[in-house]
Amino acid sequence: MTRAPFDPYVEFDGRPATAGDLRIPAFSGYGHFTAMQVRDRTVRGLGLHLDRLDAANQEVFGVPLDGARVCELIAHALDSTAMRDASVRVHGFMPPGGTATTVMVTVREPARMSTTPQALMSVPYARAVPHIKRPGEFGQVHYGRSAVRAGFDEALLTLPGGVVTEGAITNIGFLDEVSVVWPDAPALTGITMALLERGLARTDRASVRRPVTLDGLGAYRAAFVTNSQGIAPVHRIDDTVLEVDEELMELLGRVYEEVPGDAV
Repeated sequence: MTRAPFDPYVEFDGRPATAGDLRIPAFSGYGHFTAMQVRDRTVRGLGLHLDRLDAANQEVFGVPLDGARVCELIAHALDSTAMRDASVRVHGFMPPGGTATTVMVTVREPARMSTTPQALMSVPYARAVPHIKRPGEFGQVHYGRSAVRAGFDEALLTLPGGVVTEGAITNIGFLDEVSVVWPDAPALTGITMALLERGLARTDRASVRRPVTLDGLGAYRAAFVTNSQGIAPVHRIDDTVLEVDEELMELLGRVYEEVPGDAV
């Protein structure tokens, strides 16, 4: 089944979405979500996605979100589209006056991040409650679009003093002479980032968390961004040019590919 990129198949609690269902995210978008890439009906880091949904649901709505139920809903939506490869999002909402979480699953065509080296434009913006992944974040979209209009590929979010946190829709990592460095700052821990952290711990190129600032970028040889769609090198942040380290990118790709997929 082939669908246009902006024509997702949508289910609410295991049934095709109605106009009434869609009023929930349209008019009461308070909630959370996770995004994943499905390949041959498997997902890398599925357990991390389920943990993310449950933790966010408990913090946002005060009730757990059962992982087995979520897997059933993902599987049902994939069965309905007959797609084995797909981009899937799972949203948790609480309808006004409700006491149980409504789960929305969207299915689109599969996506993969371009491996073309990216240019990032730093912007003075930090998300509130950054550890929760949630829809409708105006600042992320606004600054991401502003970066593209200015000739960049992505926005790099920063705190006062030029403290680097994350990309608008990515995590960012750096390479110094010894380690992969993730910014030690308030940010969402992406699933791909978490899988790389685990995988790098089993190699001779460990990763660490350390404060990173724009005026300290000269300490790093290379940088890269990650999200659910993959990993890409960074060749420039504002006016700072960075090397594309092919050995690093090969290592990151290998570590990620070694993560087995979990069936959905």
